[in-house]
Amino acid sequence: MATLVIVHGAWSGAHAWRWIRPLLRDDGHDVFTPSLTGLGERAHLASPEVDLEMHIRDVVGTLEFEDLREVILVGHSYGGPVITGAADRVPRRVARLVYLDAEVPREGETVMDLLPPDERSTYEESAKLHGQGWRIPPPLPDPLPPDLDPDVQWAMSRMVPQPLRTFTQPLRLTAAAPPFRQTYVLHTEGKEGQELPDYVQRIRADKDWEFVELAAGHAAHVTAPRQLASLLIGLT
Repeated sequence: MATLVIVHGAWSGAHAWRWIRPLLRDDGHDVFTPSLTGLGERAHLASPEVDLEMHIRDVVGTLEFEDLREVILVGHSYGGPVITGAADRVPRRVARLVYLDAEVPREGETVMDLLPPDERSTYEESAKLHGQGWRIPPPLPDPLPPDLDPDVQWAMSRMVPQPLRTFTQPLRLTAAAPPFRQTYVLHTEGKEGQELPDYVQRIRADKDWEFVELAAGHAAHVTAPRQLASLLIGLT
């Protein structure tokens, strides 16, 4: 039996893992899916002060107050920098890091630094025009297409604005190198023929990383939960 703490991505929350949790627990694992401050059911706590460091402290708090050890920390998308920071703060509680199609900034880098320039500009402009200058509205069509898969529509309808500072605050690390195993899972659906971001290429070439491909879309926890759960179980 393993202990997994799964950290959601931007605009999301713990609820997005409702399809994954029972599959992992049925296999005998302990699963925790904290919602980060200002997101999910904690959206009422959103403010201009919410930043990456606050989200790192959210996850550290889960590890400490639940007294979790030998944890497999899993981060999806924006959850990548969050688990990187949390593991840096409490390395004795962590056994492994798993990045699901996630950003992986290095010391001093921001999430924005890892995004394509056009995507970065879109988020900055969206925050300025529609987010009071401090939050990024979910990048969704309005209204949502009526022919969406019901689970996808359910998850999208619960997306909330992302505090801008979570994307612009540099990641601060205290350790030179993590003392635990690191696995990157590239979700390949929709990326055919695309050039991978520089940080993904760097990780794929690094012998200290395990690099795995999953034939599913970015939101595999919604669209392919059994496939993703099977992969995670295989990493325990």
